Amino acid sequence: MTVKQISVFLENKYGRLNEILAILRDESVKVVAATLADTIDYGILRILTTDQQKAYRILLEHAVSANMSEVLAVSFNSQLDTLSNTVEKFTQAGITIEYMYCFSLCGKSILVLRTNNMTAAIDVVRKNNLTVLSETDLMNL
Repeated sequence: MTVKQISVFLENKYGRLNEILAILRDESVKVVAATLADTIDYGILRILTTDQQKAYRILLEHAVSANMSEVLAVSFNSQLDTLSNTVEKFTQAGITIEYMYCFSLCGKSILVLRTNNMTAAIDVVRKNNLTVLSETDLMNL
């Protein structure tokens, strides 16, 4: 029910993001979604790809500082109130959203989120019949 997300720690220097993306491109790994958060000294690139295991292995082989974590990728209608309603379901269950980002794919909007309690978040997904992407869904893109 969860998907693996790769987080890459980047030095905050010109061209470093391009280097990371070029490594993946050159190995035919398709980036499906990405978000970048930065501070003065470094950035965190969070990505979903069509093959997380391959992408992770390739990054490590190129001495890129990366790790994998579990996130939910919830599909929702692209109307604003639907995003709000989706987030509200987690809030009502007492779940803190640590971070989130959205992307569109094949006419669907996808909310990627990391929570303080993934087990409880999965329970919210089940109780509310929310649609989630799986690792297989990502690989078939």
